[in-house]
Amino acid sequence: MTKRRNSINNLMVNDINKNLPRDTFMHLLAVVALIVSAISFGALLFQYTNIYFPDALSDNYWSNRSFYDLIRRALAALIVVFPVYVWVSWFLNKDIKQFPEKTELKIRKWLLYLTVFAAALVIIGDLVILIQTYLNGELTARFLLKVASVFFIAGAVFYYYFLQLKIPLQNGSKTVFGSKIFVPAIIGIVAATVVFGFFIAGSPQSRRLERLDERRISDLSVIQSQVIDYWQRKSKLPVDLDSLAGSFFGVSIPNDPKTKSPYEYKVLSNLKFELCAVFETVNTGEQYPGGRAAKPMIIDRVGFGGIQDWQHDLGRTCFETIIDPEIFKSINKF
Repeated sequence: MTKRRNSINNLMVNDINKNLPRDTFMHLLAVVALIVSAISFGALLFQYTNIYFPDALSDNYWSNRSFYDLIRRALAALIVVFPVYVWVSWFLNKDIKQFPEKTELKIRKWLLYLTVFAAALVIIGDLVILIQTYLNGELTARFLLKVASVFFIAGAVFYYYFLQLKIPLQNGSKTVFGSKIFVPAIIGIVAATVVFGFFIAGSPQSRRLERLDERRISDLSVIQSQVIDYWQRKSKLPVDLDSLAGSFFGVSIPNDPKTKSPYEYKVLSNLKFELCAVFETVNTGEQYPGGRAAKPMIIDRVGFGGIQDWQHDLGRTCFETIIDPEIFKSINKF
């Protein structure tokens, strides 16, 4: 009987040793997945705070735009990496249930402590940055909400790994709170945060329409610059865009990126012209949560004194440019 028991124990030890490299890499994958998931989840919470608690001191058109770009990046990372982390954690816990002796392996404890250490570094770094921005004048409400987000992430990570390190397995299961409530609750919170991110940032289809409109604005800005350059050289405005394209400057006139139709151009006076395009979205503020207005889009002056506000409604929108001869006189001297 004793020999049989020893034989079984030897087989279990051999299985554990055989799977040790696999377990090591699985734990390392869990470390990386946890860090990426924690950073991405924190980034989502931070950007939600930035959007719903705007700060007149630091927010402008470009920062507002960056909030949404960061949300999309964090969503992409979280959608891919967090399920990987959940699966790896489930696999490791399942393996522990099969081989309870692994709870006492030093390599496992080293890797668990490494995970906690890496998470602690990320959390400490976030707190340092938050305090720095607060000392630079960030709103107290934004600061407190971001700090609360960091402490929530820290509490979830440390509590989960406290269970892993300190609470022994009994009959293949942890405490009821640890296994049946805490983990599903965290997964549910992350899933809800991701869904809310799509509500805030919009669907891929709506983002495509926004990018098409951004392209139209860029095209109009290029045409505006070319028209003003034409006026600078010839002291008159081109009659139409064909005249501009056929000038000796070798100008290439962009068309609408979707319909391939030319943009509308109209001369209103000797020093005034109009550019029009058909837009598929609105960038005057209605698309932001709570109806908060977007800051005007600032286009580099490049010495033209041209239009600087490209806010538009849905559908056909026109922009007027008035040329100031005094400005161009000063430019022509260079």
